[in-house]
Amino acid sequence: MDAEQIRGLGPMLDDFLGKFAKCFARRDTRAHLPVYVGGQLSNLPRKSVEPIALAAERPVRTLQEFLSQLDWDHDRMRECVAEILFEDHGNCEATGVIDETGWVKKGRHTPGVQRQYCGAVGKQENCIITVHLGYVAGEFHCLLDGDLYLPASWDADRVRCQAAGIPDDVVYRSKSDIALALHDRARKNGVRFEWLTFDEWYGGKPAFLRALDQRGQKYVAEVPKTVMAWIAPAPRVTNRPFRKRSRGSSRKTPRLVAGSAEPRTLEELSRRHPALSAVPWQTYQIKNTEKGPLVWHVKHVLVSVKDEQGLPAAPQHLLRCTNPLTGEVKYFLSNAPPDTPPTKLLRVAFSRWHVERCFEDGKGRIGLDHWEGRRWIGLLRHLALSLVSYLFLARVQTQMGKKNPGPDGLPTICGHQRRPAIPHDGPGRRPAIARPRGLVSEVPPEAQRPGSTVTHEAHPSPVERNRYHALVTPPV
Repeated sequence: MDAEQIRGLGPMLDDFLGKFAKCFARRDTRAHLPVYVGGQLSNLPRKSVEPIALAAERPVRTLQEFLSQLDWDHDRMRECVAEILFEDHGNCEATGVIDETGWVKKGRHTPGVQRQYCGAVGKQENCIITVHLGYVAGEFHCLLDGDLYLPASWDADRVRCQAAGIPDDVVYRSKSDIALALHDRARKNGVRFEWLTFDEWYGGKPAFLRALDQRGQKYVAEVPKTVMAWIAPAPRVTNRPFRKRSRGSSRKTPRLVAGSAEPRTLEELSRRHPALSAVPWQTYQIKNTEKGPLVWHVKHVLVSVKDEQGLPAAPQHLLRCTNPLTGEVKYFLSNAPPDTPPTKLLRVAFSRWHVERCFEDGKGRIGLDHWEGRRWIGLLRHLALSLVSYLFLARVQTQMGKKNPGPDGLPTICGHQRRPAIPHDGPGRRPAIARPRGLVSEVPPEAQRPGSTVTHEAHPSPVERNRYHALVTPPV
């Protein structure tokens, strides 16, 4: 950004914050909004209430009351964020990303704090957990909503909840239930997601996936390898009653027909099932990172997951992805229509980095985890104000900043293609097409090794892994 653009950020911020005037009934209360947001956008090393107030030459107590006592509508502020996203960044192929983040906290009075696993430090720690919904539309991403995870230990101690200002109707909810509530609130506020994606902790909750399917929401979910399924076509189900000649109760209905194959875990299917072994590996370069190109071997089939009654559910897409360098294996399930191309599913499956980047920027740039307080409403208002600050940052980057290279070769918004996949011209022939940064395309088999065949094993052989460096080396 040049000097003229930097000078223009002040009026731009004033115009942007004017969109949230309806959240405040009093002008003097609204005057604290630019102070808090300006402090989050500043270069202060610590962006809690006290440093922000001192830098703005305001009484610290006044800004504390703005968060926890003064009368203004933080729910309406979240609605305004959704309205701005819908009007200015609406996209026919927008993706919602669900994830959680932890904030390390000392003491025991912060709402929701307890010793639990904290992803920020990768171990058990005294922290609070917040569940978030991110919004991704092409090159643009931001945080759309977030809420506090209240552990069961807090719900059982209502005296402790009252001391933190937590209402009696705020009780323990699982993280997947919070994620559903965030999704429903976004849809109520006018935001529509073509896709939803999340990690295997949420993907391993059948009730969560079923609830999304009932809402008509398409998803690409990373799931655990222990999910039970059949390779399509699934065994037949019958409702015909059957009673043995001897005494005893009849068999339950509906049930699988006699002689049907037993379901297997996704790991067992990928290793032993002949139908999946016959599917050839397809190699995709997902994107270029600071550590080099990200390449995955992928198999794509249709499966039927075992439901709670032991019966096959509707067919779903299964993507089995193997990293040829590390050997890491990921499984993704999607309820998309059967004719959906795997390239589109892969684009959604590997888009979770957007919300991770949102957490990184939110904590490093606007002080998302710098909040210090003991009141529940103060935490919720801090989350709402952080949404406003991050949305302004994202808009400035989109309008003035350098755009990061996005995925190529996979369909973008509204079904357009950034760059066609490199065609297969036959063994030994590599098309002379330069690969830009951020390339996402199918790597042709001849680029792996002329005259060789791709193994169909669950893990590519060491010989195949050694081809990785020649596979991903960009042309000079």
